[in-house]
Amino acid sequence: MAQHLVPTLHHLVDALDAYADRLLAAHRYELTFNQVVFLAVLQDVQPQDVTRLAECLRVSKAAVSKRVPGLVARGLVRSGTDPHNARRVVLSLTDDGARVVQEASALLDRELGRLLAGRAGLDLDRTQADLTAMLDAVRAQDADR
Repeated sequence: MAQHLVPTLHHLVDALDAYADRLLAAHRYELTFNQVVFLAVLQDVQPQDVTRLAECLRVSKAAVSKRVPGLVARGLVRSGTDPHNARRVVLSLTDDGARVVQEASALLDRELGRLLAGRAGLDLDRTQADLTAMLDAVRAQDADR
């Protein structure tokens, strides 16, 4: 299976997720990589409602709603209601949440760079550009539907 691109990418993402969890724990972030991704996705568009955030994360609204109270209690996320629709829960990052996203992302990029430094044939800048182009192409395909 490793000779096919899609399964290999899937295995790489799985290994990177586990690696990121270990790094975050070692640096005492007390957050999982999934929680950092949650915060980072929220940071992209603020304020964000629970429904749209769930769609972006490809999880249920219940999964997002279950995670929110803990992140609010830790001072990383602010939760409120839409003044035009009281049933719509709106989320945004606090300053501490934005700081955590920035610091954790920098840590993960730096450590992955160290892990892969000097590996023959790897060009991380080129890989980033290739992955971004691939992501754009797949998203464009989905948008055409």
